[in-house]
Amino acid sequence: MEKTSKSPLKSILTIVISLAFAGFFLWLALRGLDFKVIQQSLAKANYLWVLFASVFGLLAYWFRAIRWNLMLEPMGHRISNSNSLWSISFGYLMNLTIPRSGEVARATALYGVEKVPVDKSFGTIILERVVDLVCMLGFLGLTLLFKYEAILSFYENSGVNINPSKILLVLSILIGGTVLFFVFKKRLASVPFLGKIVNFIDGIFQGLTTIFKLKEKGKFILYTLGIWISYYFAAYLVCFALPETSAFTFADGFFIIVVGTMGMIIPASGGIGAYNLAMKYGFMALFISVGKSADLGGEMGLTYSFISLPLQIVIMLVMGLISIPMLAKARNEAASKKDF
Repeated sequence: MEKTSKSPLKSILTIVISLAFAGFFLWLALRGLDFKVIQQSLAKANYLWVLFASVFGLLAYWFRAIRWNLMLEPMGHRISNSNSLWSISFGYLMNLTIPRSGEVARATALYGVEKVPVDKSFGTIILERVVDLVCMLGFLGLTLLFKYEAILSFYENSGVNINPSKILLVLSILIGGTVLFFVFKKRLASVPFLGKIVNFIDGIFQGLTTIFKLKEKGKFILYTLGIWISYYFAAYLVCFALPETSAFTFADGFFIIVVGTMGMIIPASGGIGAYNLAMKYGFMALFISVGKSADLGGEMGLTYSFISLPLQIVIMLVMGLISIPMLAKARNEAASKKDF
């Protein structure tokens, strides 16, 4: 009984902290700005471009669903693309309530319809994040190549302070912990309490290593490219909705997706506040780099964020809410087949 009483309290506290993060960053983003300018910009926006952007947002879901299937196959789990899609959609929906809870919810949802062990599917989800990080670094490289001045301006204006020594310390701890785990794995597994934990972590590592066992590496690369090209156009096409940003180049699009991803990393509900602040500073940097007003850049960045972020949230809500009955139907079908 004690466990069940603590669980809801922990969830509520997590949501409250997440909302506090969102509120704080939103306050930082909005302070000192003229809301009338933003309202006027939103009123004259061409939302047909937003509709085009939403198509690419949905495509990213589909590509990710098919790619997840490819990642699970080496472990002997061939799942349906539809169950993969709805499990992913459910995970994104959960992220809107409790940040970072979507990964576990996604793996659990897949187990409910396909009986893929949670530890193994969770390992492939972690692998996805590693691959996404590599793709993100690729976009960062393109941004540094074509928009170095904007990156420099963003770094100076945002107050981001990267400490290389702290990054090296964290990496050393992770690498050292991984080595120790494999050295003492058998001994730890024999301990009754630790055995289940060790097996779960081992399952995660099995999921992580599936990238070396992929049967269709070419398709994996193509779908990965499809995901990030879709992300790129979902972000870039929104720029054409606003007259002030309709002349943005492809290189500007690289910069926007990098800055936007940085904003979404912060554990605020649905990226609210953090994404808006990132776009404010990002567009300020873009405008400064071409000799335009930083204030106008900030206003346009916020206007962009008030179109782009709701678009992302609406897609998450719609796909997530559809996923609930679809997953329930798939579970019932799986149960009826088992009975026969």
